[in-house]
Amino acid sequence: MAGNFLTSQQIASLVEAIQSAEEHSTGEIRVHIDSNSDNDSAKTAFRVFEELCMGKTTERNAVLFHVNFERKYLTIIGDTGIHEKVRQSYWDHLHDYITSEFAKGNYYKALKSAILETGLELKKHFPVTGENPNQLSNEITFS
Repeated sequence: MAGNFLTSQQIASLVEAIQSAEEHSTGEIRVHIDSNSDNDSAKTAFRVFEELCMGKTTERNAVLFHVNFERKYLTIIGDTGIHEKVRQSYWDHLHDYITSEFAKGNYYKALKSAILETGLELKKHFPVTGENPNQLSNEITFS
């Protein structure tokens, strides 16, 4: 689990942040906390992206924050729809912010801020124009 890094209240609050971030966009955001000692974290993140069916959203606008606190590793994966809009520099900036906050021990603050900022980008590029079904669960997943 999130162990020494996030409390159960903070995890619940992050789920609420995801709900809020997705409210005005058709985009989807997931957070996966990985406690396994896999050596290839990027490969693991892509596997998790697939396992969570994140590549199956209507507009290909899902974003995964894959975190391994113990290994101090973060991968952000934006599906093709959102990646085409924001480009790699956006993800690099977000990654740098999160990892700098993680280095200070601000795990909750960093993830919440990143989720909400991602929501603003999704709203900008994928605003709700009609019904907005939640295509993916908002729960934080763990392995």
